[in-house]
Amino acid sequence: MSDVQELIDGLNEDLAAEYQAVVMYRTYASLVTGPYRQELRGFFEQEIPDELGHAALLADKVVALGGVPAVSVPPVPIAKDNREMLENALQAEMDTIERYTRRIQQAEAVGELSIKIQLEDLIVDESDHRDTIRRMLMDWR
Repeated sequence: MSDVQELIDGLNEDLAAEYQAVVMYRTYASLVTGPYRQELRGFFEQEIPDELGHAALLADKVVALGGVPAVSVPPVPIAKDNREMLENALQAEMDTIERYTRRIQQAEAVGELSIKIQLEDLIVDESDHRDTIRRMLMDWR
């Protein structure tokens, strides 16, 4: 049971991070300024539904495993400019991929193969987000 509880705790950590991403993207969409304001605002806003979908999946899995979904949100880093917002978002995506990779190992260890596969799908989504942000930052001045 302790391995299942570790998986639940890990999924709750992931859930809190998805909530944080929603708050971060909403906040950054409002904070962006300058000539690319509209494009960046749209980018940040379009990420929100994906992150909410990830949160819903994680919360449902926590409950299915016998746990209670997390309700806390870690602090969102406030950025001084648009580039820092993108850099913070990139770091968050990379951190999420790393966490999901650990979670896949935990799910597999307790025989939760469907959770493993669903987490792999989330990694694909997060990797797409990461790659998009990397490309946005490539020629940033």
